[in-house]
Amino acid sequence: MPPPIGCTYTPLTMRSPFGSEPIAPVIAAPTVVGFLQGLRHAERTATVVELRLDALQTPAAIVQFLEQLPQRSRLIRIATCRSSLAGGSFPGTPAAQLALLRLAARSGCDWADVDAESLKGFPPSLRREMLRGIRAVVSFHDFRRTPADLGRLYRRLARFGGLAKIAVTARRQSDNLAVLRLARRHRGRVIALAMGTAGIPARILGLRAGSALTYATLNGGPATAAGQLPLSELRNLYRPHRLDARTRVYGVIGSPIAHSLSPPMQNAAFQAAGLNAVYLPFEVSDLRDFLRCRAELGVAGFSVTLPHKQAILRHLDACDPVAESIGAVNTVVVRSRNRLYGYNTDYVGVLRTLARQVSLEGAQVLILGAGGSARAVAFALATAGAFVSITARRRARARALARAIGGEALPRAAVRGREFDAIVNCTPVGMWPEVKESPLRPAELNASVVFDLVYNPLETQLLRFARKRGAIAVPGWQMLVEQGATQFEIWTGLRAPLAVMRRAVLKALRSP
Repeated sequence: MPPPIGCTYTPLTMRSPFGSEPIAPVIAAPTVVGFLQGLRHAERTATVVELRLDALQTPAAIVQFLEQLPQRSRLIRIATCRSSLAGGSFPGTPAAQLALLRLAARSGCDWADVDAESLKGFPPSLRREMLRGIRAVVSFHDFRRTPADLGRLYRRLARFGGLAKIAVTARRQSDNLAVLRLARRHRGRVIALAMGTAGIPARILGLRAGSALTYATLNGGPATAAGQLPLSELRNLYRPHRLDARTRVYGVIGSPIAHSLSPPMQNAAFQAAGLNAVYLPFEVSDLRDFLRCRAELGVAGFSVTLPHKQAILRHLDACDPVAESIGAVNTVVVRSRNRLYGYNTDYVGVLRTLARQVSLEGAQVLILGAGGSARAVAFALATAGAFVSITARRRARARALARAIGGEALPRAAVRGREFDAIVNCTPVGMWPEVKESPLRPAELNASVVFDLVYNPLETQLLRFARKRGAIAVPGWQMLVEQGATQFEIWTGLRAPLAVMRRAVLKALRSP
């Protein structure tokens, strides 16, 4: 086991021009009233705010808002009037765009974010004149990809003067690495961020690397770029302004990953234990790409979910014997000399969860699916003395798993005519956003207990069917917490704060 993680935080050595908590929620309301309400909310919850003036759509509405903007504020206010070329909705000319930003500066805004595309059409002398007296952020956005040479792009933006901002779209974890390298290379002189779900790690780790700012949605407000997180989630769950060189990075890899409740659960556990650690969602479609980036990203351990639970085995230096016999890994820890060691905590989670509802010795249990999760469940139940039947869309995989555990492969057509002590769904059918789907019809639920590993939504269609049939419905979040607690203990060597983890998961599931 690794030693317990130290809990001392080292302050960021870089002083951001946006203060000690450089997280800017973005206000992008379609009305002047909405902007003013957003500002009042930001006054209570933030220290920096970005005003997306182009959301007001007409110059007259923008001027009306700026006339009502208080000259003085505790907030650092960044005015932005984004053109369509930069992902905005301002319909006017670059000259009109810059004129409105100059007016915003005179009206009390501290910074103006100017599109590089809008500036490049003006001769240098006129550019200097138009930016005179403005603290400018000169920004570039790429909504399709991450350009190959971000250093060259930075140098081009730096020639305009002001602070450079580079926002690119991450398709893989190596794109995040490129963004973080840029932030480290030009520490404090660039706002570097990655858009998209895959780019969330760079948004969180960017301040630690040296980005001068990161962005969030104002709670309840719209996202202005893919991958933006709500301010309360970013600040309280991930705490990017508190991360430092000693922070250990953990995470979950999979695709899709946006639905995962492991980040709120594990971050709550780290904070309750006073650990200097953060747990991130890594959208990973290319496993090799993530593994090449892992060391430089500083990842000390990670959870593994669909579709990588079996593929990860080929990349480990060693594996726990139970996980090896199951043939699936959901937990990886980095040991000395950067060696990867695999475990399967799904095994523990299913036993602890299901044994509370049914005596497993001699029980008849039906498993739906034959993938990585199903393998862990099947081995756990067989070891506990249950007789396991397996039905899966891929009949060959069901037969292979049944042979491995001494169970039986059951055709789907035979399910309705059988009775079971428990049915366990190990498929993703019914997972958000396909919440109306169910892997079985009500007439096929001939069991005393129905256990669905899907945990988002809180109650799946399968569990609703089960309750109507009079069965005990066991939600997947219970197993999530049990297996997550074992992961926490493997990574930290500490006892997991189970009650904290349960509360975090249920809170996240009940959030709108």
